[in-house]
Amino acid sequence: MIVLKNISKVFTPGKLSITAVDNVNLTVEQGQIYGIIGYSGAGKSTLIRLLNGLEKPTVGSVTINGHDISAATGESLRQARLKISMVFQHFNLLWSRTVSENIAFSMQIAGAPKAKIKARVAELIDLVGLTGRENAYPSQLSGGQKQRVGIARALANNPDVLLCDEATSALDPQTTDQILDLLLDINRRFQLTIVLITHEMHVVRKICDRVAVMENGRVVEEGDVLNVFTHPQQPITRQFVRQVSQYAEEEAFNPQLASELGGTVIKLTFTGHSTHQPIVGELTLRYGLPFNILHGKMTQTAHGVFGQLWLHVVATEEQLNNILADLRQSDIEGEVVQHG
Repeated sequence: MIVLKNISKVFTPGKLSITAVDNVNLTVEQGQIYGIIGYSGAGKSTLIRLLNGLEKPTVGSVTINGHDISAATGESLRQARLKISMVFQHFNLLWSRTVSENIAFSMQIAGAPKAKIKARVAELIDLVGLTGRENAYPSQLSGGQKQRVGIARALANNPDVLLCDEATSALDPQTTDQILDLLLDINRRFQLTIVLITHEMHVVRKICDRVAVMENGRVVEEGDVLNVFTHPQQPITRQFVRQVSQYAEEEAFNPQLASELGGTVIKLTFTGHSTHQPIVGELTLRYGLPFNILHGKMTQTAHGVFGQLWLHVVATEEQLNNILADLRQSDIEGEVVQHG
């Protein structure tokens, strides 16, 4: 478990005072994939340096599996860092070493026996799908293959926590999905806690359990991914949600579709099992009213499907109240967005 308590980090270059992280409180449970999303300058990179002990907080504490990283120094900090591994945006491979030698490097630094290193390297090469490329140099690898080496190297010393700093930002969309699938597989297979720093909501949507949204050094919104996607509270969160292709600005509901229609427009929000219910057909049969579908969209997260549907119907006030009550009974949120 990772606990960040009242964390602030203030840099004082010269006479300036810059607050990079401002009173952040977060808890990451063991085995979770936790996303931290924000634009450049939000404080994400400073936060990850606080997590691995490269920076000390000005105020607050960072505790990982019961060890206060923020207070550790010397040998105790070095031992703590062995259990916290990093995957980098630009891979940070040693260009004069082969795939096997790059993976072995962190174990050599930790003083592991040669036989143990050899066996572990072979195991990791198979795990990340690089069999046959053991003796290749980084210059002979694609971006996705380089990141697989980076992931294997990060896993070499059996860490408790894997920190990924924009690990897919330098990759094309198809390779990004492959790397995310690999991280998800590693998480599920070993129950490894993963913290992902990113500016891409697609990364969060695809594999994260929970997400924290950062802006100007603060966490402005936090929650499970499905809830944040369906009920974004802050303007910056709504901006990130719209990043995902299914929620692009041009695909948002256009109120002009219903501007000349009488009656009511109802926005339905589905999550989980409710996405599979034939709700429009059921409402039509129950009330004998024609429901006109104006707009709809669905997307997939690591914890299930969610979607939204805009319906137009001409109904009495009593019928409308009953329709909304029926939707609640079916675990579907109904919101009147236009009432004629």
